[in-house]
Amino acid sequence: MKFAILLHPSEIVAAVGDCGTCIQFTSYKKMVEINTTELTEDEAELYDRQIRLWGLDSQKRLRKSKILLVGIKGIGAEICKNIILAGVKSVTILDNGVVTDEDSCSQFLAPRDQIGKNRAEASLSRAQQLNPMVQVTADSEDVADKPDTFFGDFDVICATECPVEQLIRINQVCREKSIKFFCCDVFGMFGYTFTDLQIHEYAEEVTVHNIASIQDCEGPAKKIAKVDPVKVTTKRTATFVPLQDVLDVDWSSETYIKRLPKTDCSYFLMRVLLRFRSKCGHDPSPKKRQEDIKELCSIRNEVLAKLEVPVDKVPDELFSHVFAELSPACAIVGGVMAQEIIKAVSQKESPHNNMFFFNPTKNVGFVDCIGH
Repeated sequence: MKFAILLHPSEIVAAVGDCGTCIQFTSYKKMVEINTTELTEDEAELYDRQIRLWGLDSQKRLRKSKILLVGIKGIGAEICKNIILAGVKSVTILDNGVVTDEDSCSQFLAPRDQIGKNRAEASLSRAQQLNPMVQVTADSEDVADKPDTFFGDFDVICATECPVEQLIRINQVCREKSIKFFCCDVFGMFGYTFTDLQIHEYAEEVTVHNIASIQDCEGPAKKIAKVDPVKVTTKRTATFVPLQDVLDVDWSSETYIKRLPKTDCSYFLMRVLLRFRSKCGHDPSPKKRQEDIKELCSIRNEVLAKLEVPVDKVPDELFSHVFAELSPACAIVGGVMAQEIIKAVSQKESPHNNMFFFNPTKNVGFVDCIGH
């Protein structure tokens, strides 16, 4: 499934995250008093538009969810903002990095006077001010130092800025503990998201056509039926694969070799960038632009040769778009990621299964299913 991003970047957050970011302050007290004791009157008033959009039960699920967000650079800040505004129970921000000049490209939660201080702690105050009803905490430790037991305290884990080895480890822990796992990154104007909900049940509104009446008519048909479209809620189940399966795809197999000519370059660019991060210990840096482009080309040749994919699948010019985290891409990809987290927790609407890519040269975002 493909779609073009046609809105201005400043409008994208509201477009993709509208259900999580728009708040309307009107009364919903009577419904709360009748149906639940889990939302206070203030919460019901604050989340009124969301309750009208996806229902009280979905908002209650959000209100119970505890979320771990690993990494709070540009894309992490976008995700953090949207899920806090949606009204989850708690958000833990885990980041052992410090605020840098580069963060000014997209990280709006850490004030500029906090350069040199821990990024998670510097972002805490503004994040908490977004919604005082959500418990927000900062953790300045390295995710690599966290034992597997640490992750068991959360319902959802979203990992950004991590080496691929850590992503695989966290994903495996999530599978063992039945935790919803997401990961995503933005490199310059390129971005991706990945979702693993294991076996996920959700409700989806579909349109069915019911026969309202049958009328007599002239001609061979004799009678004609009048049909009315009606929206009904249907329960569905989706099955997901782990990140390891996405990375282990055999592109020389009969199934995938047929897909290769039509497959966008984004998946392979993601593989190159994740390999660069693991090998070099950092993302492509504007301060070392020429040096890093040379290294990216070398890694590209190595990765694609191993995958038995032609080198021209990732042309050299793509590497000019992958430096720093730029705010328009963070708004788009972070908005999509936050929306997917909200959909998964609320169990409302079909989730992306399993990847979303934003291609910087085409300015197009699209969903792809890889590894099934």
